[in-house]
Amino acid sequence: MKKLHVGIVGLGKISGIYLDNLSTVFSPWVTIAGVTDLVEERVREVRQRYNTPVFADHRALFNDPDVDLILNLTTPQSHFALCRDALLAGKHVYVEKPLSLTTREAEALVILAKERGLIIGGAPDTFLGSGIQSCRKAIDEGLIGEPIGASAFMMNHGHESWHPDPEFYYQSGGGPLFDMGPYYITALVTLLGPVKAVSGVAKKSFETRTITSEPKKGSLIPVEVATHVTGLLTFSSGAVATLVTSFDVWHHTMPNIEIYGTKGTLRVPDPNTFGGPILYCRAGSKEWEELPLAFDYRENSRGLGVADIAWAVEGGSAPRASGDLALHVVEVMEGLLKASAQRSEVAILHQCDRPLPR
Repeated sequence: MKKLHVGIVGLGKISGIYLDNLSTVFSPWVTIAGVTDLVEERVREVRQRYNTPVFADHRALFNDPDVDLILNLTTPQSHFALCRDALLAGKHVYVEKPLSLTTREAEALVILAKERGLIIGGAPDTFLGSGIQSCRKAIDEGLIGEPIGASAFMMNHGHESWHPDPEFYYQSGGGPLFDMGPYYITALVTLLGPVKAVSGVAKKSFETRTITSEPKKGSLIPVEVATHVTGLLTFSSGAVATLVTSFDVWHHTMPNIEIYGTKGTLRVPDPNTFGGPILYCRAGSKEWEELPLAFDYRENSRGLGVADIAWAVEGGSAPRASGDLALHVVEVMEGLLKASAQRSEVAILHQCDRPLPR
């Protein structure tokens, strides 16, 4: 097959694993055609380590005729504008989560891609890994019967204790819901299908956060977003799920995700990873059993979503980590915040197909 030539905009912390995997694991299907970043030191380091072409700015990268797809790894505030510019330049797009900060912007990108005959897809691609796919297989084969409900918990005390530049996690487009919610919601949609309606309560527990990581230790971050969000998701299948995302919790013992069925319970691995372990408990039993992983890509395989687009382009099919899925997830997240503000249930209007299994 013809390799997909990928241009990368944004060389922050997450870019390392993408560069590693695209240049090794996924090299049969993609090649890195060039990179750009606002920080010159990052560009120099990537050029030296990966021997890849560099571009003066994103416009030069987007306009290069040899580039097929733009991988957008910038901060969320830049996702919409850069994805739009890439599509207008005639490039396929894969963007880190979320697709955009609002449903309106995300919808505009999906519409633009379809009008231009291009593919837009978005992170996370962790649901394509062995962990979630093995859970999907178990559910589809009836291991726990008919799914009736689920619970999902993403709770910690924020990023200011370890991230070198944690400010944007507390600005518009950040917070635990928009930062980590895409992993959990995408996994739930993969396992249970699309969400029909949401309700929720969101709060901001602290007005400021103190950075304890270097190099900005001691600096204060003004908090602009909700940092503890509790939601209720109603799926078109009839299943219901509780979702809690928080940057305000020091310790907890809750599972990442559990799926409750008529014949048992399935404990799903961390949706921010690609592997396991997976546990399940049958109806009438008190013993948890481990379910073996049934697919490849068990280690950190970021870039799998880009490869999935390459396979879709080659086969003339739709990618699994699609724009429609990413749009649906954005609307679910925005819906949870809207439901909290309105104190009412919010219908999810942009539906998507349940992603096909691998």
